[in-house]
Amino acid sequence: MFGVTVRDHMMVAHSFDGEVFGPAQRLHGATFVVDATFRGDTLDDDGILVDIGRAADELRSAVADLSYRNLDDEPEFAGTNTTTEVLAKHLADRLAERVRAGALGPSARVTGLVVTLHESHIAWASYERVP
Repeated sequence: MFGVTVRDHMMVAHSFDGEVFGPAQRLHGATFVVDATFRGDTLDDDGILVDIGRAADELRSAVADLSYRNLDDEPEFAGTNTTTEVLAKHLADRLAERVRAGALGPSARVTGLVVTLHESHIAWASYERVP
């Protein structure tokens, strides 16, 4: 299986509901390094799984929808703790929509997608799906 990974970042504000989150129940900021790995079994005639430039553009667009926002105020997250895992799934779902819509070009051969959000250099979470 081939994989092509592109990276971006996003800065958000949010709070969590529930004692398990301790001080993170209060409003706080988070900066995530976001990796999107596009996977597939075959390459096109030029030896490419996906155009890296298009993949980077699509990731940039997906994280821009969340960056510099208080996620507590976003209707799509109402009643949801925007944990790292939840945000990884949200971004993976957004990217999968773009893959299905052909945003990565006609020769893209993507059959799998993994989005990883790095909270720090020692902690991260991923969500994997089929586009």
